[in-house]
Amino acid sequence: MKTAKNLIANITLFILEIFSLFLFLIFVPVYYSIRLLCRKSTDGFFEKSGFFKNQENLIKNPDDKLIMFHGVSVGEVIALENLIKLAKETFKNHKILITTGTKTGQDIAKKKYAGIADFITFFPFDIPLCTKLFFKKIKPDVILMAETELWPFFALYARKNNIPLLLINGRISDDSFKTYKYFGWFFKYIFNCYTGIYTQSKEDMEKMVKIGAPQKKTEVMKNLKFDIQKNTTPIDFNKGFDEGKGRILIAGSTHKGEDEIVLKTFKNLKSVCPDFKLIIAPRHLTRIDSVSALIKETGFKFGLRSKKENFKENDILLLDTLGELSRMYSVADIAFIGGSFNNTGGHNPLEAIIYSKPVVSGPSIKNFKDIYGILTRTDAAKVVKTREEMEEHIRKLLFDDIFYAKASADSTEIFESQKGAKDFVINKMQEILKA
Repeated sequence: MKTAKNLIANITLFILEIFSLFLFLIFVPVYYSIRLLCRKSTDGFFEKSGFFKNQENLIKNPDDKLIMFHGVSVGEVIALENLIKLAKETFKNHKILITTGTKTGQDIAKKKYAGIADFITFFPFDIPLCTKLFFKKIKPDVILMAETELWPFFALYARKNNIPLLLINGRISDDSFKTYKYFGWFFKYIFNCYTGIYTQSKEDMEKMVKIGAPQKKTEVMKNLKFDIQKNTTPIDFNKGFDEGKGRILIAGSTHKGEDEIVLKTFKNLKSVCPDFKLIIAPRHLTRIDSVSALIKETGFKFGLRSKKENFKENDILLLDTLGELSRMYSVADIAFIGGSFNNTGGHNPLEAIIYSKPVVSGPSIKNFKDIYGILTRTDAAKVVKTREEMEEHIRKLLFDDIFYAKASADSTEIFESQKGAKDFVINKMQEILKA
């Protein structure tokens, strides 16, 4: 029976390979035309087609051992950082391959993993011809796919080549679940190609099982993005006032147009809370002069962090130094996360949450949507639509001590509840690679 099923599977793949050759010949000009008409980059096209160069730098002899990590874009690539570093330390005899699906993901991967990964390239198009070429050139000992990367042909060829395939940090949104559940018969077949399916939460696990993931292969691993360490290096910062005599709002990684929102909010709240203070940290230091001009227009006294100034004589501090923002969250009481009142997609709220600081963000959070999904189940974070909503929420944090204490406690509890994701994955990899 098993032999018959394998024969049917091989015949099916052969037919699909022939069909995909014709599909590919049509796809090439259409793909190029659309990208060029939309003035979008065609970078990575040949690599995605299975014709990447310089793979000889990765595989020098048949005995080389290889671990492959795939993160489709920026968020997934960043989420894999601590896991990849730990894997490099744990599996010293293995080389590291990282693939991405987008150019922005590729750029981040090359920047972050230049000294860690042995090879960084694009993930192949999920067309039999392309995936077959990929596996002909590269044969990993294990493949780890981040979040919701369910590529049917890639999964089929991984199984055909007897390569363990793991879905890690798995999640599925409510909207995707509504669509996927109608194709459970299809996903059940694909999920059977996976060695393990490991999700961020119990809810994600239950959704995966309902759309076809085998119960015995599916487990909760928690969320890799929460596996970060608090910076314990002491920060040389004198607030300039006694403890308990002032509350500090920090506006981290602000972009053009957001400083005005923050300053308006601060001005309104300062009128009812005289001891209220503000730290503004522009995302790009090239904007320091323009932000300084905006602060001057408010009439508030302000100082520069580079000059070691504090709140003794100032209402506002401008963080004009590099590399201090993550630690500066520790001296504040409330954090606004920038890049969220424009189309940037937000920045990482966990840099503040890890210090038990309640977070408020604008509506543009696409880069960290899953994290905010967890945070906003509690009072640790609030996503607002307007400046007025932000002001009202910060007002509540300033004047409702019970609410503020709960928001801070929720921040701490979230990290405790999410610990251990990367160790979970490493243990699974050890079971596979030592087998």
